[in-house]
Amino acid sequence: MRGQVTDHLDATGRGWLHRALDEAAAHPGTHGPISAWELRIAKAGRRCGSEYADAARVLILHAAGADADALTRVYFQGTAAERRAVLHALPHLVPGPEALPLVEDALRTNDTSLLAAAVGPYAARHLDAHQWRHAVLKCLFTGVPVDTVAELDRRARDDAELARMLGDYAAERTAAGRQVPGDLDRVLTLTDPTATTPAPHGPRGTDGTDGTDGTDGTDGKES
Repeated sequence: MRGQVTDHLDATGRGWLHRALDEAAAHPGTHGPISAWELRIAKAGRRCGSEYADAARVLILHAAGADADALTRVYFQGTAAERRAVLHALPHLVPGPEALPLVEDALRTNDTSLLAAAVGPYAARHLDAHQWRHAVLKCLFTGVPVDTVAELDRRARDDAELARMLGDYAAERTAAGRQVPGDLDRVLTLTDPTATTPAPHGPRGTDGTDGTDGTDGTDGKES
């Protein structure tokens, strides 16, 4: 990742990132109320540009060897972009489930970028079945593509309870004359190749929405 990022930064950005990574590696952990590398994370957007800021933040967290406590501090004190970087860094830095509260917090939001980051490899590894099923449904509710759900094929396979939940959701929306998210069929097929969803009223959405101005075709809110 480091090579990919630095190859696309200009000389100023490369120099800043190299210094930030060296500093984080040389002085990991906390130095006073806020560590030096935490300040670097906050500046990554300005120094590396929005396209590469997430990757730069993940690299800094990795260089600092941030543990669950440090990641929790950065997450709750940070902006949405900094929280997203923490979520992306979790599978590389936290081997156990102790950082699950960060994933759970992100799954409670309606920020689709946080939701997409929350359903990555760390969630696939540590969320229990109940939480994981609801995370998949949250993606369908909000239009987050299910391609972002790590290990979807493995975890959805032969999951009869997830199939029931998906079927109920599709039936409720169809009965109300609302669109069924286009991704739902794909997940339902993973749970049971013979499963089918009720025919919707009108064409299916392909991106998890009904193609108008919200997820339910009325005011953008779920009933």
